[in-house]
Amino acid sequence: MPLGTLDRTPPPFFKQGPSALSKLMFFSALALFLMVADTRFKVTQPVRGAIATALYPVQWLVLRPVLLGRSASEYFESLQAAQRDDEAVRQKLVLQSLRASQVEQLTLENDRLRKLLDLRQRISTPAQAAEVLYDAADPYSRKIIIDKGSVQGIQAGSPVLDEAGVLGQVTRVLPLLSEVTLVIDRDQATPVLNTRTGVRGVAFGDPASPGGMLDLRFMPANTDVVAGDLLTTSGIDGVYPAGLPVARVTKVERRADSPFARIYCVPQALVNATRNVLVLAPVSAAMAPRPDFGPQPASAKKKGARK
Repeated sequence: MPLGTLDRTPPPFFKQGPSALSKLMFFSALALFLMVADTRFKVTQPVRGAIATALYPVQWLVLRPVLLGRSASEYFESLQAAQRDDEAVRQKLVLQSLRASQVEQLTLENDRLRKLLDLRQRISTPAQAAEVLYDAADPYSRKIIIDKGSVQGIQAGSPVLDEAGVLGQVTRVLPLLSEVTLVIDRDQATPVLNTRTGVRGVAFGDPASPGGMLDLRFMPANTDVVAGDLLTTSGIDGVYPAGLPVARVTKVERRADSPFARIYCVPQALVNATRNVLVLAPVSAAMAPRPDFGPQPASAKKKGARK
């Protein structure tokens, strides 16, 4: 068949109506018309409202997962924020408790320092303040270490007080430190005076008792001493000034098989909790030296021999 006789038109299946350019012009004009009409006359407002109403359930269902995810995120964020706030409040509470305990400790320490200062003003013996550093390492003795030594003028045998009474005696002096043997040490003896009866005695340390106590030894069984009697320094030993509180009698035991009474006393000083102390100069340092009468005459010796 000759090529000129062939039909070059497309079959009906592939016919597409108006051209693409015609469609573009038509829909562009329609869009422009609708925009102008909607702007001037609100023509599409009812249609838009109807479509929005019809699509609202679909929008609600689609937004549910988003809102749930947002709520869960906000919940966990608020939970973490609450936990952080709770931890911060707990830390502040701990700090406030620590500060409160420090305030109570400082108040107690200030009260003790005031009492110690008042005691220093009442004592005529030269004295200086010191601070307890630590307890001695010897487990079989009751001793403490203070922060003053021979450089500051501390002498061996110096009495040591706190705001309540006699604490002990300096037994070793180093250049910058001193060792104080407490009144409850087993080797420490303190001459005392019963303020109620005027009877003198010697109180020895009894560290084996709970908390540390004193034992008033070698007192006859018929001695007038009862629980509650206050024992003070007698002042005859050349170490302690007279009238310093030492201990208070707590218990008196009288046994038929012993000529001596067993007298238990509790120290007035805070032997286990003191922090600031007062170190006095030994009384012997302020006493006048013993006069020297020289050699005794021979006539006096003969008279003494005849007598």
